[in-house]
Amino acid sequence: MLTSEKSEPTWYTVIRLLRWHKPAGRLILMIPALWAVFLAAEGMPPLPLVGTIVLGSLATSAAGCVVNDLWDRDIDPQVERTRARPIASRALSVTTGIVVALIAFACAGVLALYLNSFTFWLCVAAVPVIICYPLAKRVFPIPQLVLSIAWGFAVLISWSAVTGGLDLATWWLWGATVLWTLGFDTVYAMSDREDDRRLGINSSALFFGHFVAEAVGFFFLGTVALLAALGNTMHLHFGFWIALLLAALAWIWQYIRLRQVDLPKPVYAQIFAENVWIGFVLLAGMISGIIF
Repeated sequence: MLTSEKSEPTWYTVIRLLRWHKPAGRLILMIPALWAVFLAAEGMPPLPLVGTIVLGSLATSAAGCVVNDLWDRDIDPQVERTRARPIASRALSVTTGIVVALIAFACAGVLALYLNSFTFWLCVAAVPVIICYPLAKRVFPIPQLVLSIAWGFAVLISWSAVTGGLDLATWWLWGATVLWTLGFDTVYAMSDREDDRRLGINSSALFFGHFVAEAVGFFFLGTVALLAALGNTMHLHFGFWIALLLAALAWIWQYIRLRQVDLPKPVYAQIFAENVWIGFVLLAGMISGIIF
């Protein structure tokens, strides 16, 4: 354990456990939820609902991070990127982790009570997927798909919170979210390939092997196609199509970089973070595509 980690206050160690010191990962879950709530509400969702969605995504992603660290407490110390995590480094106990996870789930559950009954049960259905995702890397060759499905619940929950149900446009957005998540999380997994291979852990970055850049490119291409179908179905205006074009160009540039040999590991995290900004550009385009 590093000296700085030994001397840090407990409250900040808990913040690190929740990953709130790394906003990119929290925002990138929030983005599909915001896409859905603004589209379903035709650009003008009630502010209390937006606040509920934002807080709910923060609580849910926090719970997912803690659950992941609990399952991987004996794996993370052997991986360069994760060995300093609070439970892996034994800065926090397993019991503390369980308590924090239960509190996070409880907070999300209380927020879910604000929503309609159909949406509430969608929230409940998402919990097993969140809990089981860390196990998927042990038995499933593409565990990032499980994470992507968990991400997709953000769309279903937020959309139905506005309309009380789901329609064709919802599923276009859900599919785009699943493929987008598969893309950026495969990029994220590429930096861990050596450690994952050594430990016998599955990941999409290993599954696609030498064609991983092409797989990511395909996922982003599918995202563009499904978002285009969404725009056509909802008759979104000019602003949306400009945003989609900018996103497509950004994803093409990411694909070009991923094809480079011996890409430095920090670039993978950089590409992951770029997708946060791409998501917000698309959000702005969706809002303007409805209102203007």
